[in-house]
Amino acid sequence: MTRLLPLLTASLIALSAQAIPAAAQQNLFAPRIIINDSAVTEYEFQQRLLFMRLMRAPGDLEKQALDDLIADRLRVQEAARFGVTATEENVQKGMEEFAQRANMTAEQFLEQLGKAGVAPETFRDFVEAGVVWREIVRGRFTGKAKVSDEEIDRALEAETKKAALVVSIAELIIPANPGEEEKALALANDIRRSVTGEASFAAAVEQYSAAPSRERGGRVDPLPLANLPPQISGLLLPLAPGQVSPPMMIPGGVALFQLRSVVEGPQTSTLPVQVEYARLRLPISAESDTAIATVQTQAQTCQDLFGLVPGLPEDQLSIIKQTMDQIPSDVGLLLSRLDRNEMVVRDVGGAREVLMVCTRSPVTDPPIERENIRNRLANVKIDRMAEQYLATLRANAIIRTP
Repeated sequence: MTRLLPLLTASLIALSAQAIPAAAQQNLFAPRIIINDSAVTEYEFQQRLLFMRLMRAPGDLEKQALDDLIADRLRVQEAARFGVTATEENVQKGMEEFAQRANMTAEQFLEQLGKAGVAPETFRDFVEAGVVWREIVRGRFTGKAKVSDEEIDRALEAETKKAALVVSIAELIIPANPGEEEKALALANDIRRSVTGEASFAAAVEQYSAAPSRERGGRVDPLPLANLPPQISGLLLPLAPGQVSPPMMIPGGVALFQLRSVVEGPQTSTLPVQVEYARLRLPISAESDTAIATVQTQAQTCQDLFGLVPGLPEDQLSIIKQTMDQIPSDVGLLLSRLDRNEMVVRDVGGAREVLMVCTRSPVTDPPIERENIRNRLANVKIDRMAEQYLATLRANAIIRTP
């Protein structure tokens, strides 16, 4: 029922009451339905139906009222089986919590319900069933609702995908040896001036680009704009689809980006993104190729790297946590297209380097606490187990109409 409660005020209750017909007067205490030999009377049904109408619940209210009463009976019966009872203090606390959602005290809420024809016992029984059920669920499932670090990492990753904009781009990376940067920059400017659309940019990519995306015309899979380093996203934002960015110097070359499309994501977030990534750097050699091949086939997480290539100093193997504006642009561009636990291998400065994304998380103030996420995920698991538990009780119950 708590999910059905909108912002409720005394005036809303008063207006609702005027539109609610009086309950049938005949046979009010006759059984409406019997659950394991415990009857729900016509009076209880009419009271719950009236209560739900006051809460402005959607859907088939008669069916929902009866289903909710059956569920409450099963909860109370299971509590009795385990000897679980609700203290007066806990029931009162539950009533206060529910009433607070309507910006009232429990006493004020009961007064307004009474004006609309709902008896205090109806509200109390509703709350008490929830209180004893909560105790049973906590006792049975809290210890079983384990949340792994992997699940927390996935939850953090999901938070970063609430990006306002998703972009499709193509890239062209012109390599430049030391001393040849100006020549590469001039070529990039010539290409930018000559490009007239996607086809001509793809032709330039095929002729000049050194990036692996060269085989796809420079196309990069769509990605959240927030995943890109700010120095790159800042170049893309002013562009219209089909336009090419000004050249950007990166270590060992010059980069051009063509914006292909921009779409709005399903949710919006303006939070910057922080990336934790592993960086493994080995000198180019046959032994290094063997080690990297082992890493590529066996590493499932960033931590696996330390066991697969043990004993390396920090300048060769480390895990780094930085916001996107702190990451070098060439590294950030590679990381932006990787999902968690994915990796890329590149040659840089006479070495072979593996970059692997460990986690992504939004940067918030205060920072997101992993323990808070753990608790939230555990509660979700407990709720699911409780729903299955209740469904099992209902399936095993003897439910009949008189």
